[in-house]
Amino acid sequence: MRIAVDVSPLSHPRTGIGNYIRGSLGGLVGAAREEGGHEIVAFAPTSLKGPGRIREALAGIPVSARLWPLPASHLVRTAWSMVGHPAAERLLGDFDALLFTDWMTPPQRSGVRATTVHDLVPHHHPEWCTPRTVAMHRRKDADAAARCDVVFANSAYTADDAAATLGIGRERLVVAHPGCDLAFAVDGPRARLDAPFVLGVGTLEPRKNLRRLVEAWRLLPAGLRLVLAGGAGWGEQGVVSDAGIVLPGYVPAEELPALYRGAEVFVYPSLLEGFGMPVIEAMACGTPVVASAHPSLDEACGGAAIRVDPLDPAAIAAGISEAIERRDELVPLGLEQASRFDWRETGRTMLAALVSARSA
Repeated sequence: MRIAVDVSPLSHPRTGIGNYIRGSLGGLVGAAREEGGHEIVAFAPTSLKGPGRIREALAGIPVSARLWPLPASHLVRTAWSMVGHPAAERLLGDFDALLFTDWMTPPQRSGVRATTVHDLVPHHHPEWCTPRTVAMHRRKDADAAARCDVVFANSAYTADDAAATLGIGRERLVVAHPGCDLAFAVDGPRARLDAPFVLGVGTLEPRKNLRRLVEAWRLLPAGLRLVLAGGAGWGEQGVVSDAGIVLPGYVPAEELPALYRGAEVFVYPSLLEGFGMPVIEAMACGTPVVASAHPSLDEACGGAAIRVDPLDPAAIAAGISEAIERRDELVPLGLEQASRFDWRETGRTMLAALVSARSA
């Protein structure tokens, strides 16, 4: 099979979806090489600076890339999706399957059509998203429901949600859990501050619920700092300048393991996720985890995290104290839980689904 994979979101600093695209592509390439007889080509209509960023993100993955730098690339991608021509084959040559991601719905003449649904936040809580994000995801999800032969979901929770909310038949939905990069491990450098610290990771946006994490941290005994690592997002956060709060901004993926290892506890109080990749990253680094009790995080947490009501700062604070006290118990549980998630298995799942759809 010749499989074309859209990697256009990798032109931006990687967060959860970008990390999933990179990891699953690496797994897919690995699976294709194991099985033999397959070719994977990555493609992207992207910004003028995008090709360099994408090649940097794809470093270490033996995949050919077709990248087209364009002015006003977002408008071009949107127009291409809405107008419906030229077919992607005109740019890429013939292929057997096309897997698109989050920014566009490329037209194609033939072959298996596939996409990945990471979460349905724009459908359930548009107030947590920008208008552009809502429009883009609703367009993409409508295409997934109407035209895709295979719809990958990053968790069983998301697959159930896609079936109920988008009306996608379960026979087309395939759960492809994320993996955990080998860089996220117990051994390695540890971030050091002038005091022990609690860590939160995520874009500064309402869904990540960082305001309540700040409120919870203020209920803890003095002596713990709070580090909130994430790029600027949107909406009112309630994250203020405070002598005990450290805001490093966006932290590149290669620097995150040191932050996880250095933290006393990692807290993920998100109100809704597709899976929650930072949970398994922190566990893999040997850090106790406190996470929202929302069921969308059940698969990531397993039985290895302290679960708390994300709407209750006092409950979050109590969870942090409990995690610190139970560190010796939680760390081995977390390491075992994180070991269940492997990008190679993600790639094998994807390849098998695409091969099966082509044969159907």
